[in-house]
Amino acid sequence: MMPELHGYAFSVYLRMARFALAEKGVPCSRVEINPFERPIPEAYLALHPFGRVPTLVHGGFVLFETTAITRYVDEAFAGPPLQPATARGRARMAQIQSVVDSYAYWPLIRQVFSHAVFRPHAGVASDAEELRRGLVAAPAILRALAALAGDGPFLLGGSLCLADIHLAPIIAGFAAAEAGRALLAREKVLAAWWAHMERHPGFLATDPGLPG
Repeated sequence: MMPELHGYAFSVYLRMARFALAEKGVPCSRVEINPFERPIPEAYLALHPFGRVPTLVHGGFVLFETTAITRYVDEAFAGPPLQPATARGRARMAQIQSVVDSYAYWPLIRQVFSHAVFRPHAGVASDAEELRRGLVAAPAILRALAALAGDGPFLLGGSLCLADIHLAPIIAGFAAAEAGRALLAREKVLAAWWAHMERHPGFLATDPGLPG
């Protein structure tokens, strides 16, 4: 049965799930849910009690939380493996995913991308102070991520893994802001990784564009 993804078209987390499915060569159907609109439909809250996105439904199996979804996609479907073979590699992958969720998402996306790119494009007022806070926080986050990267075109070496899938949509949004691109360029390891990732076919195939 074809998996069904519920989520907001412009969500970086929905893109992570779509990216993982694309890498495995698995088509999916989509149900649009905007978690910023109220009220959130009761039917969706029955799937995800916290009303966030995305949620995966596959043959009656309902799964939310993006790291769980992408791991399930890797393990449930045929295709290239998206997790390192070693315990240390998988631990580093999980660490990078956690850094993205805990420290990178809010400043890089909700502050920089939202207020420098998304809101202006959508015709919504931006908050200069929120943007400034995101740009102030960003260098330490980028340094930490660069320090976790290994040798090779991907974060953990020669093969794409779930860490790349988790980070790439975040950096795409951040680098869409001119000030974000300038800060990213200072971290040579991360900038080289991004130059490779932004041309990756599976990543390009899941680009949601911008509203309007």
